[in-house]
Amino acid sequence: MRASRPAICLLLAFLMGPASGYAQEAEPDSLPDDPPIRVGHGDKGFEFETADGRFLLQLQARLQFRISHPFDSDPVTFQEFNENDDLSFSVRRARLKVGGHAFEPWLKYYFEYELASAALLNFEAKLEKWKALSLHVGQWKVEYNRERMISSGKQQTADRSILTYPFTIDRQQGVSLYGRLRGSGAADFSYWAGVFSGNGRGEKGDDEVPMWTGRLQWNPFGEPVPMSGSDLQRHEDPVAIVALAGATNRSPYTRFSQSGGGQLPGFDEGIEGQYRVNQAVLETAFMWNGLSWQQELHWKEIDDRVNGGTTELLGNLLQLGYFFGEIWSFVPPPLELAARYALYDPDRDADEDNRQEFTFAANWFFKGHLNKLTAELSYLDYELDGVVRDGTRFRLQWDVSF
Repeated sequence: MRASRPAICLLLAFLMGPASGYAQEAEPDSLPDDPPIRVGHGDKGFEFETADGRFLLQLQARLQFRISHPFDSDPVTFQEFNENDDLSFSVRRARLKVGGHAFEPWLKYYFEYELASAALLNFEAKLEKWKALSLHVGQWKVEYNRERMISSGKQQTADRSILTYPFTIDRQQGVSLYGRLRGSGAADFSYWAGVFSGNGRGEKGDDEVPMWTGRLQWNPFGEPVPMSGSDLQRHEDPVAIVALAGATNRSPYTRFSQSGGGQLPGFDEGIEGQYRVNQAVLETAFMWNGLSWQQELHWKEIDDRVNGGTTELLGNLLQLGYFFGEIWSFVPPPLELAARYALYDPDRDADEDNRQEFTFAANWFFKGHLNKLTAELSYLDYELDGVVRDGTRFRLQWDVSF
């Protein structure tokens, strides 16, 4: 005898028990209105966010292509002026960036990986629950001087000035406390205080003597200047900063770069704790109606604890940019012109050893710093013991992030 269809349905419902009830509850009409994951694209790339906002993942790729003549990087020695005299093409940067927050919007994370050299540049976490007091741990570019802190993708020129090589602290591993103290009117300050390994990217401390850093920044108009080399926002109200930063470190190194620790010309390869380095920078920055200004005055002292002797270094940077379309209607709005002057004295006690840079740049912003073209012409003047080497350099660069 064949069982009827209703009987079979009742039998299946009995065998499945609570599962059948769950299936009934999962009717389309009972599903939540909001999707479980929000997918989109913004200034920091592709975004994946949970409906409750507790988890956010941002994924961005960045490429930087450059044509240069007769050389690319800033010469450090006289010989480097004559090493190359060719038109060269290079992929200067190819990076993958991953960031966002987890569990709470104020618990942030960030990773940055250089694909070309297979190097992990940044790995960091931030606790920003309170504006006046936040915590930063991991590896990142130390909050020291503005020119180095600004991302290479948000610069006003094709690359940083000749002062970056001798004065930057670059990326370090450590921990930092920072915050913003907002008072009424001009009583607005930002601060950073950190302790780091002092051996550069990817390296731990060597002799239990860490690097100590500090930065105090005054925001006289009640808002800080964005970490960008151009006033893309066309600030209707002026913004400015005046900052003083300092650092002290003892390590085998006299300079740092993206590659880690290294030596300035004239210094031997160091051993643990050989070089005590003290340095400071006074800087200003300003933006208003398409006009941008930044300045840095550097001082650095290197004390050789093995061979003896102290070397004092000085440097100064002035940079100005403007969107002339703000005052002349025939100038296209995406076009910005910029100029920079940098002076570097590698040894204050030595005569006739100064180095200078004069740079002029033009930027065309297709979509802000996410897609821009930069043309740059520089004149470099190096002097050593009264002998002068100079030359010009042209660079054309396309920087795109997506």
